[in-house]
Amino acid sequence: MMKGLKKANNTLQEFSDLVESKQVSSHNRKNLRVGIDLGTSSIVLSVVNDKGKPIYGAFEYNESIRDGLVVDYVGAVTITRALKAKAEAALGTELVYAAAAVPPGTIGKNKDVVGHVLESAGFEVTCILDEPTAAANVLGITDGAVIDVGGGTTGISILKDGRVVYTVDEPTGGTHMNLVISGAYGISIPEAEAYKRNEANKRDVYATIRPVVEKMAAISKRALQEGGYEKGTPIVVVGGASNFEEFTKTFSQYIGLPVHKPLYPEFVTPLGIAMGSLSLIHISEPTRLLSIS
Repeated sequence: MMKGLKKANNTLQEFSDLVESKQVSSHNRKNLRVGIDLGTSSIVLSVVNDKGKPIYGAFEYNESIRDGLVVDYVGAVTITRALKAKAEAALGTELVYAAAAVPPGTIGKNKDVVGHVLESAGFEVTCILDEPTAAANVLGITDGAVIDVGGGTTGISILKDGRVVYTVDEPTGGTHMNLVISGAYGISIPEAEAYKRNEANKRDVYATIRPVVEKMAAISKRALQEGGYEKGTPIVVVGGASNFEEFTKTFSQYIGLPVHKPLYPEFVTPLGIAMGSLSLIHISEPTRLLSIS
C-alpha cells in the first residue's frame, strides 16, 4: 500500500501545486478528461490527460450542496459555469465533456440533478461515479476500502479485484463538525467553517470535534464488518473533512486496523472523477505553461 500511496501523493502534490499557482501544466495536454466534484463546502474542477497527469485545477467555495444533495440549483450551476469558463480560458480550448460523482447509494432524481447541473453549465456528461470509487482511481486500489469523509456524509466502498462489492453512505461529515464547533464556541455556522479551516486552530478544533470523528469511525467499522472487508488490504480515508493531523490515528484506534490518508485528501475524489471520465477531448495546438490572471 505504501508504494501505491506514494504514487498517489506525487499526483496529488502536482494537482495541488497547479491549483495553488493558478497555472496550467506544460505536460502533454491531448485527450483531456474533466471532473466536477460538487462538494458540500466547495466545487472543484479537475483536468487530467489520458495518462492521468494533472493539467489544471480550480475550486470555489459554495453553499449550494448539503449532505451530498443540491439544495441551490442556480448557485451550483453558476459556480460550475464560472469554473468551466476559467478553465477554458487557461487551456485555450472548449471543454465539452465532464464526469461527476455522488455519495454512495444516491439514486433517482438526487443523482440525476448532479448531471443536470453539469449540463446547465455547458457540459455533456460522460458518467456519474460514486465518490469512494472515484477516489480509488487515484489511489490505485483494487482490493481494500475507501472511506470518503465529505462535508455532509461519510461514504465507504469495499473493493475486490477492482470491483466495488459493497458501498454505503451515512449523514455525518464536515457539516456536523461545524455544528459542534458553533455550539462550543458560540459562533455562527459560517464562522465555524472559517475557524475550522484556520491552521492555527487545528489542535483546539480537533479536541472539540473528536466525538464526531469517532462517530465516523464507528460508521466505517460497521461498514467494514458488514461489507466483507478482508483484513490485510488497505483502508484509506479521503475527503476534506479528514484534513486533521490526528484523524487517521483516531480512526485506526477505533477500528483496530491501520488507516492511511494521502496528501491533500480534499483533492482525491475530484481527480478520481476526471480519471473516470470515458470521453476524451483532443487538443492539437502546442502546449506551454500558462499563467491564469
